[in-house]
Amino acid sequence: MGRILVVDDEKSMRDFLSILLAKEGHSAETAENGVKAVKMLKEDIFDVVITDVKMPRMGGMEVLRAVNEYSPDTMVIMITAYATAETAVEAMKEGAYDYIMKPFKVDEIKLVVRNAVEKRRLREENALLRREVEAGKGMENFIGRSDAMRKVFGLISKVADKNSTVLITGESGTGKELAARALHNLGARKDKPFVYIHCGALPEQLLESELFGHMKGSFTGAVENKEGLFEVAEGGTVFLDEISETTQAFQVKLLHVLQEREFRRVGGTSDIRVDVRVVAATNKDLAGEIKAGNFREDLFYRLNVIPLRMPALRERADDIPLLVEHFLAKCGKAGGRVRVSKDALERLASYHWKGNVRELENVIERACALTDDGDITADCLPAELGRGGLCEGAGPVRLPAEGIDLDAVLDRMEKEYLIQALDISGGSKTEAARLLSLTFPSFRHKLKKHGIDR
Repeated sequence: MGRILVVDDEKSMRDFLSILLAKEGHSAETAENGVKAVKMLKEDIFDVVITDVKMPRMGGMEVLRAVNEYSPDTMVIMITAYATAETAVEAMKEGAYDYIMKPFKVDEIKLVVRNAVEKRRLREENALLRREVEAGKGMENFIGRSDAMRKVFGLISKVADKNSTVLITGESGTGKELAARALHNLGARKDKPFVYIHCGALPEQLLESELFGHMKGSFTGAVENKEGLFEVAEGGTVFLDEISETTQAFQVKLLHVLQEREFRRVGGTSDIRVDVRVVAATNKDLAGEIKAGNFREDLFYRLNVIPLRMPALRERADDIPLLVEHFLAKCGKAGGRVRVSKDALERLASYHWKGNVRELENVIERACALTDDGDITADCLPAELGRGGLCEGAGPVRLPAEGIDLDAVLDRMEKEYLIQALDISGGSKTEAARLLSLTFPSFRHKLKKHGIDR
């Protein structure tokens, strides 16, 4: 099923194709000339445009060029009773999907339209599939046998087939995205798209455009009509990571989508209905954000239909040996070639892990790089792992008899903590600033001061 625009100056042809396409399950709209067709292309998005070549005021080649400008992913089928080899070659060079002679057979136009819609869908699905392959499927990417993780596995299995909105909470690095993908891949929507977006990575206008789409000219940089991710995810799942980073103005629009299951593109004039499951995640305490006036209480209740909390790594220390073996395998060091010594495992198990599983993976990757197929000992681990945490439990401070350059020592410590915070956060400056209890401008200033460019 596709959205088709039929452009022809003959009313009988427009009516014939509209009825034919409707019987095939497509949604068809018509334009009696190229000028009207271009206006419709500026205001809406179609899967396929079927256009006559010879028309008064504006011909099919101009319509084809308008499609290339406003909606380049749309398939264009040219039809004409006055075909020449030169015109056909020109149309194909301009990007037309097919070129059909009048009079055409009914079965021929049915097949061409069906294939064009399928090609359009395949383009979208292939892009999403590449992301899926990279991210993996189901719960096989979860490593753990602890009671805390068994509860997570049980809840995911229980609600995966539901359509209810899920709010995943937990510290940074605990696997919230893995949980969202598992909910999708184990549920009835698994054969439909899974669309991920990090809400904190885009300013409000671009975030709205990414999710809801936009029309050409609706803002600076909107050079063509664009489908939003809610449309791309039709029938599937939209995962809104770090939902707490959105503005209240955007939260109002998201609340409307959750309540009414419809939205409007930026610069658009018509509402679009959508069938998607929404899964949201945050590493913040939303109750606290509501009290602070940063998050809408009504949106929280809409999102928190099924709450899923991901445990911190320190709450599931029993899983650390399994995770270590998994990360050794990722580094190509498993299978007996590299072992982790008892003292190293003890140190790993007793560490606070503010960066959770992500931080553990970084530590193991570093340790693998520092060993030559021998044992990973405590000496291969970062020094702070022996102190129980990044900033806590550092032990007694002793001043050498010869004294120290205090400013130099503090500068060195500050630089080390900045680098470690970036490592733990996977390069996210916003998260690194949070780990160090700094404002983002202050964190950015310190990076510049120490010449740290990540």
